[in-house]
Amino acid sequence: MIQDEFFKHIATQYQSNLPFVAYRKPHRQEVNALIQQTDDLFFSEDYSETGFVFAPFDDAEKSVLMPLGNSKVLKSTYEVSEENRITKVIGVSDASEKENHIDLVKKGVNAIENDVFKKVVLSRSETAHLSENNPITIFKRLLNTYPSAFIYCWFHPKVGLWLGATPETLIKIEGAQFSIMALAGTQNYNGTLNVNWQEKEKQEQQYVTDFITENLKPAVERLTVSATETVKAGNLVHLKTMISAQLKSNVPLKQVIDALHPTPAVCGLPKGAAKQFILEHENYNRSFYTGFLGELNMEKTAKPRSGKRNIENRAYAMSKKSTQLYVNLRCMQIKDQKAIVYVGGGITESSIPENEWQETVAKSLVMKNIL
Repeated sequence: MIQDEFFKHIATQYQSNLPFVAYRKPHRQEVNALIQQTDDLFFSEDYSETGFVFAPFDDAEKSVLMPLGNSKVLKSTYEVSEENRITKVIGVSDASEKENHIDLVKKGVNAIENDVFKKVVLSRSETAHLSENNPITIFKRLLNTYPSAFIYCWFHPKVGLWLGATPETLIKIEGAQFSIMALAGTQNYNGTLNVNWQEKEKQEQQYVTDFITENLKPAVERLTVSATETVKAGNLVHLKTMISAQLKSNVPLKQVIDALHPTPAVCGLPKGAAKQFILEHENYNRSFYTGFLGELNMEKTAKPRSGKRNIENRAYAMSKKSTQLYVNLRCMQIKDQKAIVYVGGGITESSIPENEWQETVAKSLVMKNIL
């Protein structure tokens, strides 16, 4: 489908007040969309369904599903437009927001010193005025500005309108092979990936990696952990470790997701105590921020390798189920002509409240400079 036609379909769906999701995977040119035929609200019962899932932070709440069987699939190649790429970032924030967040971080550090938990991720929301109220225009700006992120625009009339550019994969499963990303630590990008990481950031990263490997052990075999590297995401850099493994036979996807979500990268450690602290002290509802989203059990055709010996095999492309889920970071909700931007950061015993505030300001620019 040609690009203009693709966006026309989405615009018509939005104007008709019907559900859709449009998205592009990291480092890809192809944009995809699921256009739901009715405004029914579907939920995933156990992640065995096929479609696009949108899950909240609080794993006690239901995950919304756009089922493949009730939707039309659209695909198009998207050409990045340089003139629409945003490069200049400007930060403005409110003094009372700063005071509240610093106070929240102090409470978190105090709880860690009192052995309530080892790490907690604390967040806040900012409301920005919208100069551009068309979600398709904002979606295109995200596509143009963040080629290495998972970019999405998700709408359901009974739930709301969300957009994002997340740098973090929760899990990718193809057949029985899967990989997961441990992402933690944040600094501003200053033109180089050769950055000096503090002990606090290295410790934060290790907590995430250890949690994932420990919690996955019952469900997997042949687990491998990569070396940790520095990666760029928009105007920021993070520490990243990749963990890959083979799923044991008959392990349901729900078991894997329940073991992981929410990870220490968005919640804390131990998970139960950190989540309880977040729900009690953040003073707002995260909703889908730090939840996850993506393709659930979609058919993927793997083409056999080419070569003279494989000429006969080439007709038999392998088809397998593929699930690709991303953590909903660097996102916003659009409501009543305003954008609610969500940002947070990991708190450990060595966290400095003022620095944690500055980290959230840097993260907020990912969305605010699009507006």
